[in-house]
This record gives sequence, C-alpha cells and structure tokens, in this order.
Amino acid sequence: MRPLQISAETAQKLAKSLNIPIEQIMHMPQHILIAKLAELEKKEKESE
Repeated sequence: MRPLQISAETAQKLAKSLNIPIEQIMHMPQHILIAKLAELEKKEKESE
C-alpha cells in the first residue's frame, strides 16, 4: 500500500488534531483516515 497523497501541512494538522504520529497518519488506510476526519468534524460541530 502506498502512502496517502496529502501535503505535509495536512499531515501535521491531522497528527496534531488526532494526537497520532505523522508517520502513522501517512501509512493509515484511506477509509480509516476519512472516518477519523468525520469523527473530528462531528466533535468540532458539537463544541460550537
């Protein structure tokens, strides 16, 4: 499986917001990453 096609800035932002090392984010399957992003977005909307 090849690394995700995302920018370094995006990877850093995701790592910070999800509390996961950047290396782990880059090798995470895309469907799992999308699910985590959806969770994060849901939390942000609830906190507003």
